[in-house]
Amino acid sequence: MVYKIRTGISWRDLPERHGPWQTVYTRFRRYTLDGVFTRALQQIQACADAAGDIDWLVQIDSTIVRAHQHAAATGQKGGSTARTSRTSRTITPSADPEAD
Repeated sequence: MVYKIRTGISWRDLPERHGPWQTVYTRFRRYTLDGVFTRALQQIQACADAAGDIDWLVQIDSTIVRAHQHAAATGQKGGSTARTSRTSRTITPSADPEAD
């Protein structure tokens, strides 16, 4: 699983030494749905925070990057003026540093 995530390859390209890709994918999916990775990350963050290894300062950059007018073309002549719906996304921290 780590090899796949680190390299960014597709599941089907997983080297044979790691076993059948279907087995690794099934285990990865099961771990994801069960929250294994989330709990592991929270535990690692909690240990690092207790040791003072995490700086919880978050900076947000509001810089705007404008694309050239032709960057929005859809590949069709004349482009497309239809806007896609946008969803609202909220960013929340994985662990609350103030909870200790």
